[in-house]
Amino acid sequence: MNQLSRLAKHYYKVSHLPEYLAPALDLGIRLFLANVFFKSGLTKIHNWDSTLYLFSDVYQVPLLPPELAAYLATSAELGLPVLLVMGLLGRFAAGGLFILNLVAVISFYSELSESGINQHLYWGMLLAVLLLISRGAWSLDELLEKRLQ
Repeated sequence: MNQLSRLAKHYYKVSHLPEYLAPALDLGIRLFLANVFFKSGLTKIHNWDSTLYLFSDVYQVPLLPPELAAYLATSAELGLPVLLVMGLLGRFAAGGLFILNLVAVISFYSELSESGINQHLYWGMLLAVLLLISRGAWSLDELLEKRLQ
């Protein structure tokens, strides 16, 4: 084996080392997003009259009566982050929050600043990572999946 192929072999072996950090990154993303959405849900329940006003007069949620939309959004913002943190039904939780984030942008687009749109885009991309390529090695889903095999 020549020097170049030995060097290449070592490079490819070492290049896989960062993959061991993937579960920590996955957990960090889950904790960050759970914090964002859970705090939003807490804000909604702390001033429910204001929440109902926003859903009836400011947000333009398609297809749903405003009061139902307020209950669904608040429930999702309080429940799905808990699942996300535990890594239980993680893809379901990430998908639900992704849809909630998308509906929020569609419903409130005209009122959002450029930085607000960018923030929702950022959250959407992180949720897409969890939904599509998350490893979830430090999650209850991983534990349950191993037990069911």
